[in-house]
Amino acid sequence: MTIVNVDLGLRSYEIIIKEDLLSEAGNFISQRISGKKIAIVTDENVYRLHGKQLESALIGFEVHIIVCPAGEAQKSFEGLQKILNSLFDKGFERNDTLIAFGGGVIGDLTGFAASIFKRGCKFIQIPTTLLSQVDSSVGGKTAINNKYGKNLVGSFYQPKLVLSDTNVLKTLPKRELKAGYSEIVKYALLGNYDFFNWLEKNGKKVLSCDPNTLEKAIELSCKTKARIVAEDERETGKRALLNLGHTFAHALEVEAMKSGDLLHGEAVSAGMEMAFEFSLKENLCSAKDVKRVKAHFQALGLTSIKDIIPLLKNSNKFLSFMQQDKKNDGGNITLIMVNSIGDAFIQKSTSKVSLLEYLSQLAGQKNA
Repeated sequence: MTIVNVDLGLRSYEIIIKEDLLSEAGNFISQRISGKKIAIVTDENVYRLHGKQLESALIGFEVHIIVCPAGEAQKSFEGLQKILNSLFDKGFERNDTLIAFGGGVIGDLTGFAASIFKRGCKFIQIPTTLLSQVDSSVGGKTAINNKYGKNLVGSFYQPKLVLSDTNVLKTLPKRELKAGYSEIVKYALLGNYDFFNWLEKNGKKVLSCDPNTLEKAIELSCKTKARIVAEDERETGKRALLNLGHTFAHALEVEAMKSGDLLHGEAVSAGMEMAFEFSLKENLCSAKDVKRVKAHFQALGLTSIKDIIPLLKNSNKFLSFMQQDKKNDGGNITLIMVNSIGDAFIQKSTSKVSLLEYLSQLAGQKNA
Protein backbone atom coordinates (compact mmCIF):
# COMPACT_ATOMS: atom_id res chain seq x y z
CA MET A 1 0.00 0.00 0.00
CA THR A 2 1.20 3.50 -0.90
CA ILE A 3 -0.09 6.69 0.73
CA VAL A 4 0.41 10.14 -0.80
CA ASN A 5 -0.48 13.17 1.31
CA VAL A 6 -2.05 16.27 -0.20
CA ASP A 7 -1.02 18.99 2.24
CA LEU A 8 -3.66 21.73 2.28
CA GLY A 9 -3.95 22.57 5.97
CA LEU A 10 -7.50 21.92 7.18
CA ARG A 11 -8.40 20.56 3.73
CA SER A 12 -5.55 18.00 3.66
CA TYR A 13 -6.32 14.42 2.66
CA GLU A 14 -4.69 11.15 1.69
CA ILE A 15 -4.46 9.29 -1.60
CA ILE A 16 -4.30 5.56 -0.88
CA ILE A 17 -3.02 3.32 -3.70
CA LYS A 18 -3.36 -0.43 -3.36
CA GLU A 19 -4.51 -3.61 -5.07
CA ASP A 20 -7.98 -4.84 -4.11
CA LEU A 21 -8.72 -1.64 -2.20
CA LEU A 22 -12.46 -1.74 -2.91
CA SER A 23 -12.94 -4.61 -0.48
CA GLU A 24 -11.43 -2.45 2.30
CA ALA A 25 -13.14 0.81 1.34
CA GLY A 26 -15.56 0.77 4.27
CA ASN A 27 -12.75 0.66 6.83
CA PHE A 28 -10.89 3.62 5.34
CA ILE A 29 -14.07 5.67 4.85
CA SER A 30 -15.46 5.06 8.35
CA GLN A 31 -12.23 6.46 9.84
CA ARG A 32 -12.69 9.76 8.01
CA ILE A 33 -16.39 10.64 8.02
CA SER A 34 -18.99 10.84 10.78
CA GLY A 35 -22.25 10.73 8.81
CA LYS A 36 -23.86 7.38 8.07
CA LYS A 37 -25.61 8.21 4.79
CA ILE A 38 -23.68 7.76 1.54
CA ALA A 39 -24.66 8.32 -2.10
CA ILE A 40 -22.52 6.48 -4.63
CA VAL A 41 -22.54 8.31 -7.97
CA THR A 42 -21.35 6.05 -10.77
CA ASP A 43 -22.02 5.17 -14.40
CA GLU A 44 -23.63 2.10 -15.92
CA ASN A 45 -20.36 0.43 -16.94
CA VAL A 46 -18.58 0.89 -13.60
CA TYR A 47 -21.62 -0.19 -11.62
CA ARG A 48 -21.99 -3.34 -13.70
CA LEU A 49 -18.33 -4.30 -13.18
CA HIS A 50 -17.62 -3.15 -9.63
CA GLY A 51 -20.75 -1.74 -8.00
CA LYS A 52 -21.72 -4.71 -5.88
CA GLN A 53 -18.19 -5.08 -4.52
CA LEU A 54 -18.16 -1.48 -3.27
CA GLU A 55 -21.68 -1.72 -1.86
CA SER A 56 -20.83 -4.85 0.11
CA ALA A 57 -17.76 -3.12 1.60
CA LEU A 58 -19.80 -0.24 3.04
CA ILE A 59 -21.15 -2.14 6.03
CA GLY A 60 -22.85 0.10 8.59
CA PHE A 61 -23.71 2.86 6.12
CA GLU A 62 -27.06 3.72 4.57
CA VAL A 63 -26.12 3.53 0.90
CA HIS A 64 -27.98 5.04 -2.08
CA ILE A 65 -26.92 4.49 -5.69
CA ILE A 66 -27.16 7.10 -8.44
CA VAL A 67 -26.34 5.50 -11.79
CA CYS A 68 -25.66 7.79 -14.75
CA PRO A 69 -25.24 6.90 -18.41
CA ALA A 70 -21.58 6.62 -19.39
CA GLY A 71 -19.93 9.40 -21.34
CA GLU A 72 -18.89 13.04 -21.40
CA ALA A 73 -22.46 14.19 -22.06
CA GLN A 74 -23.23 13.69 -18.35
CA LYS A 75 -21.02 16.66 -17.44
CA SER A 76 -23.92 19.02 -18.05
CA PHE A 77 -26.51 21.06 -16.17
CA GLU A 78 -28.95 18.20 -16.76
CA GLY A 79 -26.57 15.63 -15.29
CA LEU A 80 -25.90 17.88 -12.32
CA GLN A 81 -29.61 18.41 -11.69
CA LYS A 82 -30.24 14.66 -11.68
CA ILE A 83 -27.74 14.16 -8.86
CA LEU A 84 -28.98 17.12 -6.81
CA ASN A 85 -32.61 16.03 -7.15
CA SER A 86 -31.71 12.51 -5.98
CA LEU A 87 -29.97 13.91 -2.90
CA PHE A 88 -32.96 16.09 -1.99
CA ASP A 89 -35.38 13.21 -2.61
CA LYS A 90 -33.41 10.96 -0.24
CA GLY A 91 -33.15 13.61 2.47
CA PHE A 92 -29.38 14.09 2.37
CA GLU A 93 -27.79 16.66 4.65
CA ARG A 94 -24.48 18.54 4.70
CA ASN A 95 -22.90 15.96 7.01
CA ASP A 96 -23.61 13.15 4.55
CA THR A 97 -21.20 11.96 1.88
CA LEU A 98 -21.08 11.55 -1.88
CA ILE A 99 -18.71 9.00 -3.41
CA ALA A 100 -17.54 9.64 -6.95
CA PHE A 101 -17.10 6.08 -8.25
CA GLY A 102 -15.89 6.24 -11.83
CA GLY A 103 -13.60 8.07 -14.18
CA GLY A 104 -12.98 11.76 -14.69
CA VAL A 105 -16.51 12.54 -15.86
CA ILE A 106 -18.10 11.09 -12.72
CA GLY A 107 -15.43 12.64 -10.49
CA ASP A 108 -15.86 16.14 -11.92
CA LEU A 109 -19.66 15.95 -11.89
CA THR A 110 -19.95 14.49 -8.39
CA GLY A 111 -17.39 16.86 -6.92
CA PHE A 112 -19.23 19.87 -8.32
CA ALA A 113 -22.55 18.56 -7.00
CA ALA A 114 -20.97 18.09 -3.55
CA SER A 115 -19.54 21.62 -3.61
CA ILE A 116 -22.94 23.26 -4.14
CA PHE A 117 -25.35 20.88 -2.36
CA LYS A 118 -26.53 22.90 0.66
CA ARG A 119 -23.35 24.98 0.21
CA GLY A 120 -21.11 21.94 0.45
CA CYS A 121 -21.26 18.35 1.67
CA LYS A 122 -18.49 15.76 2.01
CA PHE A 123 -17.25 13.72 -0.91
CA ILE A 124 -14.77 10.95 -1.57
CA GLN A 125 -13.08 9.98 -4.82
CA ILE A 126 -12.82 6.32 -5.84
CA PRO A 127 -11.39 6.68 -9.36
CA THR A 128 -11.72 3.70 -11.70
CA THR A 129 -9.67 4.79 -14.73
CA LEU A 130 -5.93 5.30 -14.99
CA LEU A 131 -6.46 8.92 -16.00
CA SER A 132 -8.62 9.68 -12.99
CA GLN A 133 -6.28 7.85 -10.60
CA VAL A 134 -3.23 9.86 -11.66
CA ASP A 135 -4.87 13.18 -12.37
CA SER A 136 -8.52 14.24 -12.19
CA SER A 137 -9.34 12.73 -8.77
CA VAL A 138 -6.56 14.74 -7.13
CA GLY A 139 -6.51 18.48 -6.52
CA GLY A 140 -10.13 19.48 -6.09
CA LYS A 141 -11.04 20.75 -9.55
CA THR A 142 -14.72 20.06 -10.22
CA ALA A 143 -16.75 21.15 -13.23
CA ILE A 144 -19.32 20.60 -15.93
CA ASN A 145 -19.20 21.60 -19.60
CA ASN A 146 -21.37 23.97 -21.59
CA LYS A 147 -21.64 24.93 -25.26
CA TYR A 148 -18.69 27.31 -24.92
CA GLY A 149 -16.20 24.65 -23.87
CA LYS A 150 -14.86 22.14 -21.37
CA ASN A 151 -15.03 22.62 -17.60
CA LEU A 152 -16.12 26.25 -17.77
CA VAL A 153 -18.68 25.97 -14.94
CA GLY A 154 -17.18 24.61 -11.73
CA SER A 155 -15.42 25.11 -8.42
CA PHE A 156 -12.38 24.16 -6.38
CA TYR A 157 -13.56 21.63 -3.80
CA GLN A 158 -11.29 19.05 -2.17
CA PRO A 159 -12.33 15.47 -1.39
CA LYS A 160 -11.94 13.96 2.06
CA LEU A 161 -10.13 10.91 0.69
CA VAL A 162 -9.00 9.30 -2.58
CA LEU A 163 -8.98 5.50 -2.85
CA SER A 164 -7.17 4.17 -5.94
CA ASP A 165 -7.61 0.42 -6.44
CA THR A 166 -5.18 -0.70 -9.14
CA ASN A 167 -7.12 -3.94 -9.63
CA VAL A 168 -10.03 -2.17 -11.31
CA LEU A 169 -7.72 -0.92 -14.05
CA LYS A 170 -7.41 -4.49 -15.37
CA THR A 171 -10.98 -4.26 -16.69
CA LEU A 172 -10.23 -1.16 -18.79
CA PRO A 173 -9.93 -1.32 -22.58
CA LYS A 174 -6.40 -0.70 -23.87
CA ARG A 175 -7.59 2.59 -25.35
CA GLU A 176 -8.58 3.88 -21.88
CA LEU A 177 -5.23 2.83 -20.43
CA LYS A 178 -3.36 4.70 -23.15
CA ALA A 179 -5.48 7.78 -22.51
CA GLY A 180 -4.56 7.63 -18.83
CA TYR A 181 -0.91 7.08 -19.59
CA SER A 182 -0.89 10.44 -21.41
CA GLU A 183 -1.48 12.18 -18.08
CA ILE A 184 1.31 10.15 -16.46
CA VAL A 185 3.84 11.22 -19.06
CA LYS A 186 2.61 14.81 -18.66
CA TYR A 187 4.04 14.90 -15.13
CA ALA A 188 7.42 13.82 -16.46
CA LEU A 189 7.41 16.30 -19.33
CA LEU A 190 6.45 19.30 -17.21
CA GLY A 191 8.97 18.84 -14.43
CA ASN A 192 10.71 15.49 -13.95
CA TYR A 193 13.32 14.45 -16.50
CA ASP A 194 14.29 11.35 -14.49
CA PHE A 195 10.65 10.22 -14.48
CA PHE A 196 10.59 10.48 -18.29
CA ASN A 197 13.72 8.31 -18.47
CA TRP A 198 11.96 5.78 -16.22
CA LEU A 199 8.85 5.82 -18.41
CA GLU A 200 10.89 5.19 -21.54
CA LYS A 201 12.06 1.96 -19.89
CA ASN A 202 8.84 1.00 -18.08
CA GLY A 203 5.95 2.52 -20.04
CA LYS A 204 4.94 -0.77 -21.66
CA LYS A 205 4.84 -2.47 -18.25
CA VAL A 206 2.56 0.30 -16.95
CA LEU A 207 0.17 -0.28 -19.86
CA SER A 208 0.23 -4.03 -19.24
CA CYS A 209 -0.93 -3.31 -15.66
CA ASP A 210 2.12 -4.85 -14.01
CA PRO A 211 1.14 -4.23 -10.35
CA ASN A 212 4.39 -2.84 -8.96
CA THR A 213 5.19 -0.70 -11.99
CA LEU A 214 1.64 0.62 -12.16
CA GLU A 215 1.59 1.56 -8.48
CA LYS A 216 4.93 3.34 -8.85
CA ALA A 217 3.72 5.35 -11.86
CA ILE A 218 0.53 6.38 -10.03
CA GLU A 219 2.52 7.31 -6.91
CA LEU A 220 5.03 9.48 -8.79
CA SER A 221 2.25 11.22 -10.72
CA CYS A 222 0.19 11.91 -7.60
CA LYS A 223 3.22 13.16 -5.65
CA THR A 224 4.02 15.63 -8.41
CA LYS A 225 0.45 16.90 -8.56
CA ALA A 226 0.07 16.99 -4.76
CA ARG A 227 3.21 19.12 -4.43
CA ILE A 228 2.06 21.63 -7.04
CA VAL A 229 -1.51 21.78 -5.68
CA ALA A 230 -0.16 22.41 -2.16
CA GLU A 231 1.75 25.42 -3.50
CA ASP A 232 -1.09 26.79 -5.63
CA GLU A 233 -4.48 25.27 -4.80
CA ARG A 234 -6.59 27.65 -6.89
CA GLU A 235 -4.38 27.91 -9.97
CA THR A 236 -3.29 31.51 -9.60
CA GLY A 237 0.27 30.62 -10.59
CA LYS A 238 2.34 27.45 -10.74
CA ARG A 239 -0.59 25.02 -10.87
CA ALA A 240 -1.21 26.08 -14.47
CA LEU A 241 1.83 23.93 -15.38
CA LEU A 242 -0.44 20.90 -14.91
CA ASN A 243 -2.22 22.04 -18.06
CA LEU A 244 0.68 21.20 -20.36
CA GLY A 245 -0.96 20.41 -23.70
CA HIS A 246 -4.44 21.09 -22.33
CA THR A 247 -5.16 24.41 -24.07
CA PHE A 248 -4.76 22.61 -27.39
CA ALA A 249 -6.50 19.51 -26.00
CA HIS A 250 -9.64 21.28 -24.79
CA ALA A 251 -10.06 22.94 -28.17
CA LEU A 252 -9.68 19.53 -29.83
CA GLU A 253 -12.36 18.14 -27.51
CA VAL A 254 -14.77 20.94 -28.36
CA GLU A 255 -14.23 20.25 -32.07
CA ALA A 256 -14.78 16.54 -31.46
CA MET A 257 -17.76 17.03 -29.12
CA LYS A 258 -20.41 16.22 -31.75
CA SER A 259 -18.89 12.85 -32.61
CA GLY A 260 -17.66 12.16 -29.08
CA ASP A 261 -14.88 10.07 -30.56
CA LEU A 262 -11.93 11.59 -28.72
CA LEU A 263 -11.04 10.72 -25.15
CA HIS A 264 -9.61 13.43 -22.90
CA GLY A 265 -6.28 11.64 -22.57
CA GLU A 266 -6.07 11.23 -26.35
CA ALA A 267 -6.58 14.96 -26.78
CA VAL A 268 -3.93 15.60 -24.12
CA SER A 269 -1.28 13.45 -25.81
CA ALA A 270 -1.85 15.21 -29.13
CA GLY A 271 -1.95 18.54 -27.29
CA MET A 272 1.40 17.87 -25.62
CA GLU A 273 2.96 17.08 -28.99
CA MET A 274 1.54 20.37 -30.26
CA ALA A 275 3.00 22.22 -27.25
CA PHE A 276 6.44 20.76 -27.95
CA GLU A 277 6.19 21.48 -31.68
CA PHE A 278 5.01 25.04 -31.06
CA SER A 279 7.82 25.56 -28.53
CA LEU A 280 10.27 24.40 -31.21
CA LYS A 281 8.71 26.83 -33.70
CA GLU A 282 9.26 29.61 -31.15
CA ASN A 283 12.93 28.55 -30.74
CA LEU A 284 12.42 27.51 -27.11
CA CYS A 285 13.24 23.79 -27.18
CA SER A 286 15.34 21.53 -29.36
CA ALA A 287 14.25 19.37 -32.28
CA LYS A 288 15.96 16.49 -30.47
CA ASP A 289 13.54 16.74 -27.53
CA VAL A 290 10.52 16.98 -29.83
CA LYS A 291 11.70 13.89 -31.69
CA ARG A 292 12.22 11.99 -28.43
CA VAL A 293 8.73 12.81 -27.14
CA LYS A 294 7.16 11.81 -30.44
CA ALA A 295 9.14 8.55 -30.45
CA HIS A 296 7.93 7.64 -26.96
CA PHE A 297 4.31 8.34 -27.87
CA GLN A 298 4.66 6.32 -31.06
CA ALA A 299 6.29 3.38 -29.26
CA LEU A 300 3.27 3.13 -26.94
CA GLY A 301 0.64 3.85 -29.57
CA LEU A 302 -0.58 7.12 -28.06
CA THR A 303 -2.68 9.59 -30.03
CA SER A 304 -0.50 11.98 -32.00
CA ILE A 305 -0.89 15.11 -34.10
CA LYS A 306 -1.41 13.14 -37.31
CA ASP A 307 -4.48 11.52 -35.74
CA ILE A 308 -6.25 14.83 -35.04
CA ILE A 309 -5.45 16.82 -38.22
CA PRO A 310 -9.11 16.64 -39.41
CA LEU A 311 -10.13 18.61 -36.30
CA LEU A 312 -7.92 21.53 -37.39
CA LYS A 313 -9.70 22.25 -40.69
CA ASN A 314 -10.77 25.74 -39.52
CA SER A 315 -7.75 27.34 -37.84
CA ASN A 316 -9.54 30.57 -36.87
CA LYS A 317 -12.37 28.66 -35.21
CA PHE A 318 -9.87 26.44 -33.39
CA LEU A 319 -8.03 29.51 -32.12
CA SER A 320 -11.33 30.95 -30.87
CA PHE A 321 -11.83 27.80 -28.77
CA MET A 322 -8.32 28.23 -27.34
CA GLN A 323 -9.26 31.80 -26.39
CA GLN A 324 -12.01 30.42 -24.10
CA ASP A 325 -9.42 28.69 -21.90
CA LYS A 326 -9.71 29.49 -18.18
CA LYS A 327 -6.00 30.34 -17.84
CA ASN A 328 -6.32 33.25 -20.24
CA ASP A 329 -6.29 36.79 -18.91
CA GLY A 330 -7.31 40.07 -20.48
CA GLY A 331 -8.07 38.44 -23.82
CA ASN A 332 -4.51 37.10 -24.06
CA ILE A 333 -3.75 33.40 -24.48
CA THR A 334 -1.76 31.75 -21.69
CA LEU A 335 0.05 28.66 -22.93
CA ILE A 336 2.27 26.09 -21.19
CA MET A 337 5.49 25.98 -23.16
CA VAL A 338 8.68 23.93 -22.76
CA ASN A 339 12.40 24.60 -22.76
CA SER A 340 13.15 20.89 -22.71
CA ILE A 341 11.84 17.57 -21.42
CA GLY A 342 11.16 18.13 -17.72
CA ASP A 343 11.26 21.94 -17.96
CA ALA A 344 7.90 23.56 -18.71
CA PHE A 345 6.92 27.16 -18.00
CA ILE A 346 3.87 29.43 -18.17
CA GLN A 347 3.87 31.85 -21.09
CA LYS A 348 1.34 34.67 -20.89
CA SER A 349 0.27 36.72 -23.90
CA THR A 350 1.20 34.08 -26.48
CA SER A 351 1.28 35.53 -29.98
CA LYS A 352 -2.05 34.80 -31.67
CA VAL A 353 -0.44 35.46 -35.05
CA SER A 354 2.22 32.83 -34.40
CA LEU A 355 -0.36 30.37 -33.06
CA LEU A 356 -2.61 30.84 -36.07
CA GLU A 357 0.36 30.37 -38.37
CA TYR A 358 1.20 27.08 -36.61
CA LEU A 359 -2.40 25.84 -36.67
CA SER A 360 -2.77 26.72 -40.34
CA GLN A 361 0.44 24.83 -41.09
CA LEU A 362 -0.95 21.74 -39.35
CA ALA A 363 -4.30 22.04 -41.12
CA GLY A 364 -2.44 22.15 -44.42
CA GLN A 365 -0.91 18.74 -43.71
CA LYS A 366 -4.33 17.18 -44.31
CA ASN A 367 -4.06 17.86 -47.99
CA ALA A 368 -0.29 17.52 -48.28
